[in-house]
Amino acid sequence: MATYSKESSKNQTDTLTDPGFISFFNKLPQKSPETGTLRLFHRTGTDPYYAVYGPDALYVATNVYHTNSVIKYLGAGGRAAGLPSVTMKTTVAQMLLREALTIKQLKVEIWVPENGQGKKVSKFVLDKEASPGNLQAVEDLLFIDTDLTSAPIVMAIKIASVAASSGDKTRLKTLGIAFADTSNRELGVSDFVDNDLFSNTESLVIQLSVKEAIIPTGTASGNTDRDVDLHKLKAVLDRCGIVVTERKPSEFSPKNIADDLPRLLSAAALPPAAEGTSADASATISQLGLPNAPAALSALVTYLSLLSDPSNHNAFSIRTHDLGQYMRLDASALRALNLTETPGNAGITTRNSTLLGLLNKCKTAQGTRLLGTWLKQPLVNLHEIKKRQNLVEMFVDDTNSRTQLQDEYLKYMPDLVRLCKKFQRAQASLEDVVRVYQVLPGMIEALEDVRTEQEEYTALLEEMCVEKLKEYQTSLAKYSDMVEETLDMRELDKNNYVIKPGYDPKLQELAEKLTEVRDGLDEEHREVGDDLNMILDKKLHLENNSTYGYCFRLTKNDAKGLSTKKYTELGTTKSGVFFTTKTLKQLAEDYLEYSSRYTRTQSGLVKEVVTIACTYIPVLESLNNVLAQLDVILSFAHVSINAPEPYVKPNVMQSGDGNVVLRNARHPCLEVQDDVSFIANDVEMIKDKSEFQIITGPNMGGKSTYIRQVGVIALMAQVGCFVPCSEAQLPIFDSVLCRVGAGDSQLKGVSTFMAEMLETATILRSATKDSLIIIDELGRGTSTYDGFGLAWAISEHIASEIHAFCLFATHFHELTALDQQIPHVKNLHVVAHVGEKNEEDKREITLLYKVEPGISDQSFGIHVAELANFPESVVKLAKRKADELEDFGGDDNNMDVDVDVPSEVTEEGIKIVEEFLRSWAAPKDGEDIVMEEESSPEQQLEQLKAHVDNFLPQIESNPWLKSLLTTF
Repeated sequence: MATYSKESSKNQTDTLTDPGFISFFNKLPQKSPETGTLRLFHRTGTDPYYAVYGPDALYVATNVYHTNSVIKYLGAGGRAAGLPSVTMKTTVAQMLLREALTIKQLKVEIWVPENGQGKKVSKFVLDKEASPGNLQAVEDLLFIDTDLTSAPIVMAIKIASVAASSGDKTRLKTLGIAFADTSNRELGVSDFVDNDLFSNTESLVIQLSVKEAIIPTGTASGNTDRDVDLHKLKAVLDRCGIVVTERKPSEFSPKNIADDLPRLLSAAALPPAAEGTSADASATISQLGLPNAPAALSALVTYLSLLSDPSNHNAFSIRTHDLGQYMRLDASALRALNLTETPGNAGITTRNSTLLGLLNKCKTAQGTRLLGTWLKQPLVNLHEIKKRQNLVEMFVDDTNSRTQLQDEYLKYMPDLVRLCKKFQRAQASLEDVVRVYQVLPGMIEALEDVRTEQEEYTALLEEMCVEKLKEYQTSLAKYSDMVEETLDMRELDKNNYVIKPGYDPKLQELAEKLTEVRDGLDEEHREVGDDLNMILDKKLHLENNSTYGYCFRLTKNDAKGLSTKKYTELGTTKSGVFFTTKTLKQLAEDYLEYSSRYTRTQSGLVKEVVTIACTYIPVLESLNNVLAQLDVILSFAHVSINAPEPYVKPNVMQSGDGNVVLRNARHPCLEVQDDVSFIANDVEMIKDKSEFQIITGPNMGGKSTYIRQVGVIALMAQVGCFVPCSEAQLPIFDSVLCRVGAGDSQLKGVSTFMAEMLETATILRSATKDSLIIIDELGRGTSTYDGFGLAWAISEHIASEIHAFCLFATHFHELTALDQQIPHVKNLHVVAHVGEKNEEDKREITLLYKVEPGISDQSFGIHVAELANFPESVVKLAKRKADELEDFGGDDNNMDVDVDVPSEVTEEGIKIVEEFLRSWAAPKDGEDIVMEEESSPEQQLEQLKAHVDNFLPQIESNPWLKSLLTTF
């Protein structure tokens, strides 16, 4: 919480705000945090600060200071009609900006005084703009002492449609996507076909961790097909928590991108032929040959103003993103599996409550960022998955090497991406230069000492880490030589980062003069000590005072006999009397002059050193990627071996070749929670035998945990991590699709049931036979009959048409009859022990959290209400109404009747009913069939009664039929 100091801000608003400012502010376009934009005004001067006005002031008072007492009202009318104003120190403004952009997902504007303004400022100009996906302008303000957990990605989307075939009126949606990671200076494009629900776009947004999306504005009417598509797209982006920015459709034109793109791309990313005309660029840069992506790329470059910053020129790389190279995840899966955020706490990653928090034992900032990316981009290439698993296994088996690499090397590793940006902007210091110099020594030897019995593992480590690090070490050899030649290595041990005097003749000359002056100061110190008969540094002190420069100091008592002819008194404080001599004064002036010249000369040399260091940025960026991968692999190994029960290496197989077999499976996040003794369960899903499983059981019995842990384990396996099981076998899933929990967004006009149906529609439209589907409590947001009908239809479609692996947890016990129609549907239930009724007519329910084959016949919802301390009268009424609505009706005594009926009695009753129906339908001997239209209802009823009378003795002799009739 920010603290407000009245003294620090008093008079700021009153003295520095010109009355004309209120008129200027009122003419600005209306923007506020409620509409998604925060506007700050930077008040410069001897004591700079920030101010916010209007709705922004109310927002800051509420969310930063948590009190309205900080609000001042400007202009006539005071509180009633004045302009609300709040001032902030720079540190508070930085905290506000960081939270607004990274957590609240707001856009930000920073205004500065117009040139020529005096003390009272009435006019400002827009200096900086930033958004969650574009932090370039404010990075220096935001992340001086903190690191981003993920790179801010901004995406531009171009929607087009083409006819499926000539003569066919059906039109398919084709999308062109462009995205930018400005922190890593990377551009990307993608072109693909999507459905009406934009399922592929949603998967791409999740894979890339997009923060902001640029889309074209719609028409005022909003009735065109394009506007309908834009509306649907905005709904998908909103569901994913993406900030949407609308731009003019004219910006989505590819006409200039062929000229602009070559200016942004680095030499490594730019083909030689592209250095010529725009036609050459279109022919050689493959991304410009895509049908729709260049238009999106043009809009993105314009929005980010990439060409206006010279440091961006020839610095970017570009790639084509293939949706199929990673497992597809939707927004619901991200929430259901708790990958990176705790539900209800957007942007907040709590340790052990999310998979990212649990697996993040990374020692570097770049490792943490890469882990977040890997979790959203699980692999579907078996060869690459095996590579990661084998590396993890190496470090699981060699604890000493893992610990050494983590604690002795990676722990002290700088964020090379941040350092590279400082080099590019000429903001790096000698300390930054030295941190790069200290990166690699020792690490390569530690990696070569890793022990494993598998020769292929050693070769893999050599290929993925050691060889690359050696290559980078060779590339950085001249960098190391430069550092050793230019920096004073003896001063490094004292944490002094200075240029070696002998590196430059001018610097050497100035260093010698400074040494000569310091010797003169010492000599004068001794002479004055002898003259005053004072012990040096005990009585007579030589000090470099901030006010007087070099001078002598004596205590007041010792200075009583000081001669005014020889010595000039400078001042007196509690610490003593300050004085000087003519010689000391001259030496002090010389020292000040030489020191200033030395600092200026050294600053110029530091710029030269930093400029040389800039040439190594491509090497440092490549090195950063290898270090980040190594850090994540070591983190996987650390978590796998230190779990409550060690994780195991899963046996991952190609899609369609394997089954899901998990022994003693556990939920990785739940098992590490305090005071939790997790009950492990086996999971067995065999293709064409038990691929669709319906799980029933009591509330709070563990159904949701059981189905979610399968999704988490599948994702962990395809990321390359070990999994929380004693044995695991899984196929590669092309997607994990979830419909879990009830969530609404009333402010956005989306009800709980509508949100549920949208998520389910996405599953039905995008799932394949190689998908993993997780559904929890589908259909609970509407009436029982509608909900059950939907649940049955959706289940039957998935099981019979899609044939995906599916776990379906439900309280619709009637749904369990699906296994009678489809052979590969199996029923499971969560076990609960029901005790005998006590004197108060209650039964003790013990939840065992074990999943076993079969059906559960109760949900124990009223029992849960009792555990929640519902009033006794409410519980009794609930029981009575539940009894009345149960299919079998009656009181408890009647409910027990069919429990004791033998199966042979039931089968006999069924045969009686079948015989009754056959005889009723068949014509009687010697009688013609009475047509329905020739017989009145009354006649038909009389015939039925007579027929029942004939069968009444058999019916009454069968207990099962008799109890069945009593329920009608």
